[in-house]
Amino acid sequence: MTIEKKTAAQIRKTFLEFFQRHGHAIVPSSSLVVSGDPTLLFTNSGMVQFKDVFLGLEQRPYNRATTAQKSLRVSGKHNDLEEVGPSPRHHTFFEMMGNFSFGDYFKEQAIKMAWTLLIDEFKLPVERLWFTIFEGDERVPADTEAEQYWIAAGAAPDRILRFGAKDNFWVMADTGPCGPCSEITVYIGEDMDKMHPRGVNSDDPDYVEIWNLVFMQFERSTMQPLPRPSVDTGMGLERMAMVMQGVQSTYDTDAFTPIIHRTMELLGTDQAHYLAHYAAYRAVADHARAIAFLIADGVLPGNNGRSYVLRRILRRAAYQGRTVGFERPFLAAVVSTVISEMGEAYPQLYERRDFILETVDSEEQQFLRTLSSGLVKLHSIIEFLQTNGQSTIPGEEAFRLKDTDGFPLDLTQKIAADRGLQVDIAGFDAAMEEQRTRSRAAAQFKRTADSELWADQELTDTEFYRLQCTTGRRHRAGDAGTGRRCEPRRSGAAGTNCTRPHPVLCRVGWAGRRHWPAHWPARAGARRRHAAAHPWCRCALWRGRAGQHRTRRNSNRAGECRPPPRYSAQPYRNPHAAPRPA
Repeated sequence: MTIEKKTAAQIRKTFLEFFQRHGHAIVPSSSLVVSGDPTLLFTNSGMVQFKDVFLGLEQRPYNRATTAQKSLRVSGKHNDLEEVGPSPRHHTFFEMMGNFSFGDYFKEQAIKMAWTLLIDEFKLPVERLWFTIFEGDERVPADTEAEQYWIAAGAAPDRILRFGAKDNFWVMADTGPCGPCSEITVYIGEDMDKMHPRGVNSDDPDYVEIWNLVFMQFERSTMQPLPRPSVDTGMGLERMAMVMQGVQSTYDTDAFTPIIHRTMELLGTDQAHYLAHYAAYRAVADHARAIAFLIADGVLPGNNGRSYVLRRILRRAAYQGRTVGFERPFLAAVVSTVISEMGEAYPQLYERRDFILETVDSEEQQFLRTLSSGLVKLHSIIEFLQTNGQSTIPGEEAFRLKDTDGFPLDLTQKIAADRGLQVDIAGFDAAMEEQRTRSRAAAQFKRTADSELWADQELTDTEFYRLQCTTGRRHRAGDAGTGRRCEPRRSGAAGTNCTRPHPVLCRVGWAGRRHWPAHWPARAGARRRHAAAHPWCRCALWRGRAGQHRTRRNSNRAGECRPPPRYSAQPYRNPHAAPRPA
């Protein structure tokens, strides 16, 4: 197949500028984190940021738009995570280019512009293109309009195929806009004699769907025509790059090859090693892109929701690196290449580069500690099961790996699958629920060690406050105006209280000392219970069990407990303190 080659950046630029010339506003990509839509964990298509516009809930200053939208599919019905690596075309993160009409043009102009872009701009050979339309059902007739517009644009009638609702009818939800769609497929095989209509919408790798034109024509709940029909289209940048660059896999395009080559360079391997372990290399490249963009959009590794998705992707990438030979953290260097390659199109990658790399390195190092111990135990379990002719890892064992070693279930499943085993998910869930039940029961009457220790003690209150010097001079308590440095005074001694500014004072013990424990005897080597319930007490001389404090040996004064400076001007009353002296 002879096609003028274009890089991924050139394809993106050509697409956006073409529609800009046709009256479309170029709208920047929205964040991967969807705001205001609880039905979506991540942005998974170009139309997500325009959803309220299509529903009539939001007005924009334009009625035509075009975007290159960063997208992620790792959950729900659009979950490509398990396919990444072995599959030549599946990704977690990808770019979806699209053009949109909000009640402006409809089928005729959308099809005409699509034909012009593909044939005149990208110069795809017409003889390799196939077009699909909706064949109709009991509620909606066949989309003969789209068929006629394709023919008028230049398509041969025998290249227009009809398919059912599964392939060619788009629905947003149970209510809202819906309508037929028309898909464009390219045959990329070497032998044109083998091209056949049966290959379209099949699993044959020689047929690549590159563009989907959705015609929002009806209201889903009533199937009545919309007053302002709209258009939503989506073209996968990586797939289009595969077609334009004449390769059989998106991982062989310039969107991925620099990342894969960097991984090989870090490991010191060659092309033969890559071909022998291509699935792992591809997974690392794909996951590195997802990691970079998720962190740039404010997602941090964690145990819930989006944070867990990021952690899962990052740990899968780290494990895949381990399988090809990495023994030390490497992901930050790979993610750095992603930033260098895509930072021009997405400047937030450059802006947050240091933060992204620090986050990746910290999380990977933490996981590698978990991985080392977990792998030893998991391999031991697998060897035992295979020796005894068993093919399922018990759910209790999988849960124990997660509970004691932090080894994630999905990684256990992947490693087990690589060894021809499966995991008892029902048993895992049962063990998880049993552990939750135990935790809830234990938490109902839980008491801390400190509360147990002091529960039966009758301790007096302590008041903390700041004293203010009114003379402005250095003086000894009770000897104002003598010019001497302010010095501590024993409680009850003659003289007045010092009013010089001090850190927070506990007004028992010495007036000038920092935080004297309420019932502490001032004698050498004393070891008594410390009235330690001061919430922000940071005692530098803390020793022994909670609630105890040792004074400095051979000293007639207590050790200094130093509260954080930010509390130094705030009064605080604690239930363990002695009354304030008169």
